[in-house]
Amino acid sequence: MQSEAKQLIDKLETENQLNKEEWIYLLEHRTDELSKYLFQKSDAVRRKYYGTDVYVRGLIEFTNYCKNDCYYCGIRCGNKNAERYRLSDEEILFCTDEGHKLGFRTFVLQGGEDPYFTDDHICHLVESIKKNHPDCAVTLSIGEKSYESYKRYFDAGADRYLLRHETANLDHYSRLHPSNLSGKKRQECLYMLKEIGYQVGAGFMVGSPFQTKENLAEDLIFLKELEPHMVGIGPFISHHDTPFKDEPNGTLEETLFLLGGIRLSLPQVLLPSTTALGTIDPQGRELGIKAGANVIMPNLSPVKVRGKYLLYDDKICTGEESAQCKVCLEKRIESIGYKIVTSRGDHYNYYNWR
Repeated sequence: MQSEAKQLIDKLETENQLNKEEWIYLLEHRTDELSKYLFQKSDAVRRKYYGTDVYVRGLIEFTNYCKNDCYYCGIRCGNKNAERYRLSDEEILFCTDEGHKLGFRTFVLQGGEDPYFTDDHICHLVESIKKNHPDCAVTLSIGEKSYESYKRYFDAGADRYLLRHETANLDHYSRLHPSNLSGKKRQECLYMLKEIGYQVGAGFMVGSPFQTKENLAEDLIFLKELEPHMVGIGPFISHHDTPFKDEPNGTLEETLFLLGGIRLSLPQVLLPSTTALGTIDPQGRELGIKAGANVIMPNLSPVKVRGKYLLYDDKICTGEESAQCKVCLEKRIESIGYKIVTSRGDHYNYYNWR
């Protein structure tokens, strides 16, 4: 069985895709030996396109208000125990100024779906950041919007948009979200973003409640069909104030295996090693890089609010200053033979398709 699984990895390396049954077989027969075989190949593919460079994104979590009530999320509107906050424009721009001094050339504005931040407001923020730092990319991660809204943000200067699809299976999606949210609409948003011209990021949770190997195979096939420029995956980690508080977390091992598989399926993709990986294992982010990831996202938010943006329990780096966080990450990444670079960190083919 291991030889057959290795043959599937060889096929994935050569053809960059597997069918649903092949993905399921590979996931069901994951072992430490097979993972090692996969990571050798996924690391080689990442080095082919990006060398040992690791791109950093300065993450600014600017609001933890959210109108949605997703069952897994700590900032869901139904969580009355969440301590809510919104950063002012001045605070957001200060974060970007400080981040620029530290060498960051991409800023990610991430928040809940907060109606307080209107389209005019978001456009003003994007325009201000681009005016102050024209050498930087701006990424938005603020959820589902209309085509017109996405187009306005893009015209204002936003370069990238992150929108995890969470799960490609619509029935599974309905078990993780209230009935007013639709997996179909979520996927339609991703295609709209691509049509407008963004560098687009999708992604899913690993080990979320009710998830099957068939669901994961469908996620991987959906990503191949979408061909996003970025893919963000991380283990499901429960939050004590959600309906899924007693559900088991996703595992480091399965998440790493999927990172390696995504690297072979989408060889040039920008692939973060997430904070969630570092939360479930002290070496999680380093192991993610070794499995094929090439992006990390240190937190530039003011320390006073970091402990309030808790999508899941026990999130790391909630008390570190931005400079401390970056220096620590640089040392950790260098210790495994890679290097953090000061760059916008665009997709390998960005200047060809732009």
